[in-house]
Amino acid sequence: MLVSMKETMAIAKKEHYCIPGVAVENEILVRAAIAAAEEKNSPIILISTFKANPDICYFGRIVSDLAARTHVPVSICQDHGATLEQAMWAIRAGYTDVMVDRSKLPYEDNVREVKEIVRLAHMVGVGVEAELGHVGIAANYEIDGNTGLTDPEEAVRFVEETGVDTLAVAVGTAHGVYKGEPHIRFELLEELNKKLSVPLVLHGGSGTGDDNLSRAAKCGACKLNLSNDLKRAVIDATAPLENVYALWPTVFKAYKEIVMHYMDVCGSTNRLSGKE
Repeated sequence: MLVSMKETMAIAKKEHYCIPGVAVENEILVRAAIAAAEEKNSPIILISTFKANPDICYFGRIVSDLAARTHVPVSICQDHGATLEQAMWAIRAGYTDVMVDRSKLPYEDNVREVKEIVRLAHMVGVGVEAELGHVGIAANYEIDGNTGLTDPEEAVRFVEETGVDTLAVAVGTAHGVYKGEPHIRFELLEELNKKLSVPLVLHGGSGTGDDNLSRAAKCGACKLNLSNDLKRAVIDATAPLENVYALWPTVFKAYKEIVMHYMDVCGSTNRLSGKE
C-alpha cells in the first residue's frame, strides 16, 4: 500500500526505530526493495531524484502499481528537489512525499522557499521533508564533517515557521564514500529528537557503519537515506558473473539482501506485526 512517509515515520519516532530510505532508479530495484520489505515485514521508503528518473510520471506509475499489490507500507519520496517545479512534477507523478533541499541558502531564504512548497503540498496530502544544517560530501569529510551541523534552537524555529513534516539534520554524516572514519554527534541527534516534534532524517548513511547507524536509530533518526552501499553491493555481486543471463536475477537478489540487512540494522524488521 502506498502511504506518506510522514505516517510511518511518526510511528518509528514513537517506537524508537528507523526506516531505510533506499535509492531506486528502475523497476527491478523497486521490486527488490518491496520484496525485502515483505520478507522483513517492514515499512519501506523509496527515494528517487530527477537526475535518476527524468520521466518522473512514468516512474511514479511503476511505484504506485507495485505498491498497490503489497500489504507493507511503501512511500516514494522525491530526493533533494532543487526547484518548486520539480516538487510539483513529483506531486503530479503520485509521489507521497517531496524532499526540499534549500540547505545551502541563508536561513531566511530556506524558510521562505520551504514554507511555500509545504503550503502547496499539504493541499493535496503530500508530506514534505526539508534540510537544516548541511550534509556535505564524504570525500571532503575533513571539512564537511565538521561544518554545517544543525543548531537545535534554530531547528525548533525552522519547523514552527515552515510546517515541515520531517527534517533532515546534519550531525556528522556525509554523502558518498568517506575518507577516514565518520564522527557522528549522537548527543546532538538526541537533543534534536527531544526538542523537535517532527521525525528526523539522516542523509549519507552509506559507509557510516552498522553500529553507528543502529545507535543513531535509537537516538532519534527515523529515516536513513542509503544509496552508495546499495549500488556497491550490486556491483560486487555482478562483477564475477560469466553467465550474462544471470545478470538481472543477481541484481535483484543482491539489492534485496542489502536492503534487508539495513532493515535489521535500523530496527524496522517485524515492526508491522509489533515484534522486535
